[in-house]
This record gives sequence, C-alpha cells and structure tokens, in this order.
Amino acid sequence: MIIGIPSEIKNNESRVALTPSGAKELSKKGHQVYVQSDAGAGSGFLDKDYLDAGAKILSHPSEIYEIAEMIMKVKEPIESEYTLIQKGQLVFTYFHFASSKPLTDAMMANRSVCLSYETVERLDKSLPLLIPMSEVAGRMSIQEGAKYLEKPFKGKGVLLGGVPGVPPAKVLILGGGIVGMNAAKMAAGMGADVTIMDVNLSRLRYLDEIMPANVNTCMSSEYNIRNLIGICDLIIGGVLIPGAKAPHLITEDMLKDMQPGTVLVDVAVDQGGCIATCKPTTHEDPTYIIDDVVHYCVANMPGAVPKTSTLALTNATLPYALLLADLGWKKGCNSNEELKRGLNIIDGKIVYPGVADAFGYELSALDLFL
Repeated sequence: MIIGIPSEIKNNESRVALTPSGAKELSKKGHQVYVQSDAGAGSGFLDKDYLDAGAKILSHPSEIYEIAEMIMKVKEPIESEYTLIQKGQLVFTYFHFASSKPLTDAMMANRSVCLSYETVERLDKSLPLLIPMSEVAGRMSIQEGAKYLEKPFKGKGVLLGGVPGVPPAKVLILGGGIVGMNAAKMAAGMGADVTIMDVNLSRLRYLDEIMPANVNTCMSSEYNIRNLIGICDLIIGGVLIPGAKAPHLITEDMLKDMQPGTVLVDVAVDQGGCIATCKPTTHEDPTYIIDDVVHYCVANMPGAVPKTSTLALTNATLPYALLLADLGWKKGCNSNEELKRGLNIIDGKIVYPGVADAFGYELSALDLFL
C-alpha cells in the first residue's frame, strides 16, 4: 500500500502522524511511505531520518494526497485540505465529527473513507488510539491550569500546591476516565486538594483505591457540581462519550457561582466541550474570560509537546496502520472489530451512530460497505 504523511497545518500543530521508526516498520513489509518535506521537523524528526527509514519525501501536500491510498494524519482535515482528499481514499486520523458539521459535510462530499482514531474501540470499551493523547492532555491540563491561576494571567493568584501554613488550591475534575485520572495524578503530585467526579460508581471505587490521600471521589450530579464549583480554584472538564458530543455539565449560569479568577480547562473541547461557555482556542491565543472566569479551551493541547505526543501516538496507531496496509481497509476492518468501530463515513454515507445523531443525518448500515 502507498501511505501518505502530510504536514499538519492546524494552528501551532507540530505533531506528525508517523515517526521514522513507524515508517521503517511499514517499509519492511513492502509498503511505500511518502512524507511531506519537514512534516516531522516540529517533533524533532528530520527528512533524512525518514529517508534512512525507507520513506520518500515529497514537497507539496497535493503530491501526497494524489499518490496515497491511505492518508495518516494527527488532526482532522481543515478547509484547505477538504478538496485534496480523493474519492475512496482512506483517511486515518482524529476527526471528532460530532463537534463539526462543516467537516462532516465536507468528508461526505469528497466520498472518502474516514476511519477515526477516537472511535476505534475495544470490547472492554477502552479507546486505544485516544488513550495516549488523553494521557498527555490530562497531564497538561494541570500544567496549564496551574499557570493560568497566576495573577498575570487573570487567575486567582493561587499556587496549586500551597506552602507550609497556606492551604493548597482546590481542583475539581469532571470525569474519571483517562483524562481525569491523569489530571488527578498530576494535581495530586503537585500537592493540590483534588476531587474527581464521575457517574460510574465502580470507576469511583477504583480511583479511590489507587489515588493518593489528597484525591477524593464524588458522584457526579448537577447538585454536587453546583456545591463544589464555588470553592474550587481550577476545574478540569474531561468527559467523553465516544464519537458523540460531550454533555454540558457546567452551564452558563453556573459561572456566577464561581469566584473571580477561577480557571476552567475544557479538555473535551474537541467533542464540543463539557462546559457550555467553551469555544475552541489555540496555543497562540489560549484563553478568554467570561464573568471573571478564565477559560482555557485549546483544541489540540498535546500539540504543545509534539515530541512526546508523536512518539506516544505512533506507539498506539502503528499496529492498526500495519493491518490496514497489509489487508486494505475492507479486509482489515472485517478482521478486526476494534478497527471496524473506527469507521465513521464511507463514500458519502455516515456509518457511525454518534455522528448521525449529532446532526440528525441518516445512518447507513456499516455492513453494506464491508
């Protein structure tokens, strides 16, 4: 198979979809990898590294899209890429369709095959291609939240871990999944007073067992959220419903109950956000303020640490990429239920329920295409 790796062009996105090591593994199996010139530079990988791994370098994205049978990306295509994608071309990336109707419409129009990292799902409901970036984003949410609590950034001027004689900051984490767990680890390690909320009691029991003493668990409900937001300094939104829009757990009217300088970090912004006042921001302009509450809603948080993120992503995606390259997308998805669940749009038709539900579009039967 011919695999294409274009440069990422989203704002301040320095990740790349495949490391030279990944390119080497694909090349060893007889597949041809084409990488856009300097696509890996932001993650510390030079064109020479890819050439040494058996890949070929092309200068322009149009060349990549014209020749590749499978496109591997990190972030969803943006408007300038919509028309580059070919009919029947397999695009393997994070799409987060449910949060963007224009993207959904564009991918339906170009009649490509859209296989979404974030909906590849194991039988135990875990999301193997979302986990590495959720780990990065969860840990970064505390790092960024701690920074924006500083007074020069309009935060409360609170040190997350406090000091002897001064209590630490209070951190509320909505969602006890991969994002929430990693956020809690970081916040607890910095000495904060942490509360994790989730609706799954079994998950709360598990977190209660493994987390340090400065992490508490609480059943998530509107009543409990309203009781806590007024005393918390940093609130992390980490709720995910695979392939669907995130629920708004913090409504606009709740902001008035928060203290001025409270910081909100919505990691779920890719899926529409779990904070009603959330809107996507960039690393270049990451925050905005509503009712004296600081909102940090960067849609590609792991892009700020591209070296770590690219290595972690390729570790997870490469086995699936090898399977798709060896068998093609139809046989590959038929032979692997996890990959099969990743299919979202095929030849202009939506085949993933969460995407169809988000926009009231018709859902087509996946098996008709396989």
